[in-house]
Amino acid sequence: MTAESVWIPPNALAHLTEELARLATHPNPDRATLERVRELRKTLSQAEASIKPDDGLVEPGMRITAMISGDTRATVFLLGQRELVALDPNVGVDVYSPSSPVGQAIIGSRVGDIVTYDTPARAGIQIEILAAAPYKG
Repeated sequence: MTAESVWIPPNALAHLTEELARLATHPNPDRATLERVRELRKTLSQAEASIKPDDGLVEPGMRITAMISGDTRATVFLLGQRELVALDPNVGVDVYSPSSPVGQAIIGSRVGDIVTYDTPARAGIQIEILAAAPYKG
């Protein structure tokens, strides 16, 4: 994934592609439609919908199982942009953004790593990566 690319589930990519095709063929688009077409083209030009390798590396597009300090049960979530992942109705887990405090802390870590992050409400939260598997839809 390049610095400009954004991971998106394959079903969400299909949804956005269909929306763009529908809007781009509108005979008399208004300003809002033209702006949406521009946004969709930008998003699609940055989209990466590949299945990540199952190598234990934490990156967008991975389903993460982690133990957060203070919790009694492991947390399972998909690392990805919430608004794009929400377009895929098959995603049955919480979504954590790569730009969130936890997302920023864990990207690039591997299964078995323990990393620390801060939130506005609490500092020094530890999270242990128990599993990182590719999201396959």
